[in-house]
Amino acid sequence: MKKTSIKTWSEDERPREKLMNLGKDKLSTLELLTILIGNGKIGESAMDIARFLLQTCGNSLNNLARMSVEEMQKVPGIGPAKAVTIVSAIELGGRKIIERAVDRKVVKGSIDAYEIVGPRIADSCFEEFWVIYLNRANHVTRISQISEGGIASTVADPRKIFKIAVDSLSSSMILCHNHPSGNLKPSESDRLLTKRLTKAGDLMDIRVLDHLIVSYSGYYSFADEGQM
Repeated sequence: MKKTSIKTWSEDERPREKLMNLGKDKLSTLELLTILIGNGKIGESAMDIARFLLQTCGNSLNNLARMSVEEMQKVPGIGPAKAVTIVSAIELGGRKIIERAVDRKVVKGSIDAYEIVGPRIADSCFEEFWVIYLNRANHVTRISQISEGGIASTVADPRKIFKIAVDSLSSSMILCHNHPSGNLKPSESDRLLTKRLTKAGDLMDIRVLDHLIVSYSGYYSFADEGQM
């Protein structure tokens, strides 16, 4: 069967026109991705390429978010420009979620902390260590990336962590790091680091309220599990 260009479709079938006429929420994930891809190649429309890309990542946006520019270019019809556009769009979406969460100001529990940092690190292929700093009213004073490491580990320098707390006039903090493997179970080193930083915080009167382990499958809270 000969495949036709999207330009030959009726206006109400074309993703761009559908978005303009009906609104963004009326489009499927496939149609939104088609808009980002823009144009196809000989014998394949932009939607054909978008469909194949989604199939490649199991029709999962979480898996798509974990793909690098280089990995996307392995899909026929996606070159550097298209891959960069898709990665940029996913990053903007993640930053929007973070900004909305931070705007709430007050962190009342682990879910609030997860909504702030989860979109940033849940899909990362490398382990990252972040800290959410809070004042006495649990308002966010600062969010800082402490380090980025390899696939299995990263470094959390206590001196850097507490210097930022002092500089931002913070009274408490929530530790956060991701497990790229998807496993949310704390390692022994995770437990030891939590105890070490909690003790240091007690000496400086800067409380460590929680430590979140984040992955694409959710999060683990030391505080919720009675481990603080």
